[in-house]
Amino acid sequence: MRLVTVAGPPSCGKTAVVSKACRALMDAGTPCAVAKFDCLQSRDDELYRDVGVPVSVVFSGGLCPDHFYASNLEEAFAWAGGTGAGCFVVETAGLCNRCSPHVRGALGLCVIDNLMGIDAPAKIGPMLRLADIVVVTKGDLVSQAEREVYRHRIRQMNSRVVIRHINGLTGQGCAELAAIMAQAPDIASVTDLKLRFPMPAAVCSYCLSEIRIGARYQKGNVKKARFGDHDAAS
Repeated sequence: MRLVTVAGPPSCGKTAVVSKACRALMDAGTPCAVAKFDCLQSRDDELYRDVGVPVSVVFSGGLCPDHFYASNLEEAFAWAGGTGAGCFVVETAGLCNRCSPHVRGALGLCVIDNLMGIDAPAKIGPMLRLADIVVVTKGDLVSQAEREVYRHRIRQMNSRVVIRHINGLTGQGCAELAAIMAQAPDIASVTDLKLRFPMPAAVCSYCLSEIRIGARYQKGNVKKARFGDHDAAS
């Protein structure tokens, strides 16, 4: 089964793009399945069901969606195999710029949009820097010059990446994306696969629902910020 991981900031058009690409894949004879990892709520399953794609939406609650995904990928992969899928897409909420769901040996896809700001590619982190494909949406809302500058900024962060401009509303470009997804590596098992980028090495007390300001999960193990003119000078 081919495995594709999809990440990107909220509201950039991940589900719109992936659902249409999956529909194109299915029309070409490749059954698809999607697992969506989110935090508290989502209606993205409706978009997938509207185009006939089997979907399972799971919520991480107080945990980071990417941590939750990494801990449950084997079960999700088994579920997708049970649907008869030839291509399994994992879409995560992409709420943390420090984490990344991309797996070695699978196809990594990052979705961003042209309205996020010109410096956005430098801020998104490993979900973009370690992706194989970057899909840029909402390009119809900016000028050609802005699109070219944005492409340049993406390449500054990831020089080897394939960049595709896709309209998530009309589906323009999704057939080409589907053709790329059809070439994703065929994976028999995810049990021994490794992430391309390590998750944070520890979980702080805030990640465990702490609400007190200044809380510490282990004495001496929290990075202290320095404030004042010396920061500006450095």
